[in-house]
Amino acid sequence: SSLMDSMRKTEAEIKLGGGSARIEKEHKKGKMTARERVDFLLDEDTDFDEIGLWAAYQMYEKEGGCPSAGVVAGIGFVQGRRCMLVANDATVKAGAWFPMTAKKNLRAQEIAIENHLPIIYLVDSAGVYLPMQDEIFPDKEHFGRIFRNNAVISAKGIPQIAAIMGSCVAGG
Repeated sequence: SSLMDSMRKTEAEIKLGGGSARIEKEHKKGKMTARERVDFLLDEDTDFDEIGLWAAYQMYEKEGGCPSAGVVAGIGFVQGRRCMLVANDATVKAGAWFPMTAKKNLRAQEIAIENHLPIIYLVDSAGVYLPMQDEIFPDKEHFGRIFRNNAVISAKGIPQIAAIMGSCVAGG
């Protein structure tokens, strides 16, 4: 039980993203956080099956951390239709993409393709975290693959919607 309590406590900390001060900063700008946006968009009284909550856990500590890989992703119902939701967390380095952010986004796309789920992107991103850009682009399973997947998703007739909620730099 104490192990479960510890895990729940850590999950609650991860869900704070960049922390309370960053959340307050977003609120002062009149913006919702990524998690608030997802909750607002979901149909009432339905569940959100989050994927990758623990992604990038204890990684990038020298850079200040990247809780949940800086993106909230999962499956939920929007207007009665099961969808994949992907929301950049602007409380984490202004929504910048780390290598694990790209991997988490790729996994969300793969799940959407495999299950023919519409994808709703809630974009609020400063783009690639520039000091690590050499780790994000070079391989076929990295950032550039996302654009290929967008084309595959489109060719399969799976709806993709991007709502620009704030910054939308480069790949955002």
